[in-house]
Amino acid sequence: MRTTLCICICCLLFGCKEEVKDIVRYDWIPLEVTATAYNSTPAQTSYEHPKITAWGDSITPGVKWIAVSRDLLRKGLRHNTMVKIDTFKGIYLVKDKMNKRWTNRIDIYMDEDVKKAREWGRRKVQIKYAVKRDTAKNLAKE
Repeated sequence: MRTTLCICICCLLFGCKEEVKDIVRYDWIPLEVTATAYNSTPAQTSYEHPKITAWGDSITPGVKWIAVSRDLLRKGLRHNTMVKIDTFKGIYLVKDKMNKRWTNRIDIYMDEDVKKAREWGRRKVQIKYAVKRDTAKNLAKE
């Protein structure tokens, strides 16, 4: 029993150590943006491929993904960037790009629940996005 307990504790300690290392590798850059919501329906995405993002990722229900306006790409919110949104739990990934007409905006993927997306509407939110530590210094210079 003690041996099993020791093994479990060691696994937890070493597992957490790796997670802490990952978090330390990033700077979290704060940014206020306008947030809207979208669904994987042909009317909101593409009639030909409603479940394929602009970068070619296949959308599946339940994923925490966002689309970003193209001006945010230059700020470091590139494909697969981790993003924290102040009104939601967890980490979202940048997986889609919005139409060129939008600026300083994110679009939060809400599966196929059109009602939920409409209820969300349009809001100002605070996000934090992850940039590898050495990259954050370079972005600040731009």
